[in-house]
Amino acid sequence: MTTKKGAARPRIIVGATDAVAIGRNEGQRLVDCLASLNRAGMRRIVYVDSGSSDGSTLAAEAAGAQVIALDMDRPFTAARARNAGLAAILARDRVPEYVHFIDGDCVLQPDWLALARGFLDSHTEAVVACGRRRERHPQVSVFNRLCDVEWNTPAGQALACGGDALMRVTALEAVGGYREDLIAGEEPELCLRLRRAGGQVWRLEGEMTLHDAAMTRLSQWWRRTRRAGYAFAEGAALHGAPPDRHWVAETRRALIWGALLPLVILLALFVSPPLALLLVLAYPAQVLRLAARRGLSQRLSWEVAGFTVLGKFAEAQGVISYWLNRLRGRRGGLIEYK
Repeated sequence: MTTKKGAARPRIIVGATDAVAIGRNEGQRLVDCLASLNRAGMRRIVYVDSGSSDGSTLAAEAAGAQVIALDMDRPFTAARARNAGLAAILARDRVPEYVHFIDGDCVLQPDWLALARGFLDSHTEAVVACGRRRERHPQVSVFNRLCDVEWNTPAGQALACGGDALMRVTALEAVGGYREDLIAGEEPELCLRLRRAGGQVWRLEGEMTLHDAAMTRLSQWWRRTRRAGYAFAEGAALHGAPPDRHWVAETRRALIWGALLPLVILLALFVSPPLALLLVLAYPAQVLRLAARRGLSQRLSWEVAGFTVLGKFAEAQGVISYWLNRLRGRRGGLIEYK
């Protein structure tokens, strides 16, 4: 990721922005993604493909993108793909000041790049700018709606960004880019290291991207939530010590609600069935508490509350699978939901 010793440092073109899009079998979503990047006036677009079989690489070439196909002999991760795109940008003689990362199932909104670039131009301490990612079809399924709520976070200085964000190239290069062995949670981990290096991450009050989750089945949502639990556990293992305490609380909640409490209820059945019933009532009580939150419609409040509680079982499964893999000395494989 860094310039080789003794080599001339590439010239940084102030204000220039390149884009790195990543994907696998995104079909028309990728075509729309690349078209939005071209409309935004990106200086160069790099598309990194993780083993597509649907003609994605040909579509990217037709859109004018530089295509990088990852070596299939190594495990695919989004972090590895993003690093490959960044490396292609850094290999040029003329390096842009900014790089915009985007997932291949997202479309960049028309006014976003000018907003984000203007913010970074005027806030030299900021190294990451992200905005509002919206779900394209929230009406199709409750799972799509849950994604839309998940991404509706407050504007202001933040701890992390998601897969879509505008970043300073020099800051990325200084910390070595993404950690490639993470199967999920690579963006918050990167942002943690950027913040440790003195940079700031900002969420702006602006429309950034439209995302197409295409989640219509419970099994898809369960795998995505299990992946989040895996990321919580791995993030806590890497950076759980003070002062960061990275994802320690999220890991603890997943284990308490999704593993420990069910185990206690099971044991209580043999000792005191009334006590077991009382403990079971903790789950609907938690749903009621979460549903009382403000800012959402009544229907959406109940959906978010119910699936938040149910999701703790999937998250706990992910946490436990991470630790089982670690005890066995194995790396976890990708957990895909599409």
